[in-house]
Amino acid sequence: MSETVQLYSLSTCSHCKATKTFLSECEVKYEFTDVDLLTGKERVAILEDIKKFNPNCSFPTIVIGKTVVVGFKEKEIREALRL
Repeated sequence: MSETVQLYSLSTCSHCKATKTFLSECEVKYEFTDVDLLTGKERVAILEDIKKFNPNCSFPTIVIGKTVVVGFKEKEIREALRL
């Protein structure tokens, strides 16, 4: 699996935590950003990035290569990762 995996999450979100756990259990390397822990211009910039993938700006937003999965949808995540 050579696709890059970027997870946009909230530190307090149960669905985001479940997504992190799932990716870790599948031994998927991923980068994540807990958006609620950012402040100021950094937070504004990340939210603008997320809106490009997910106009509703809901969490978790998972970007797997060119595929975007919104929410903890294990089946869709598995398909995107080819697991």
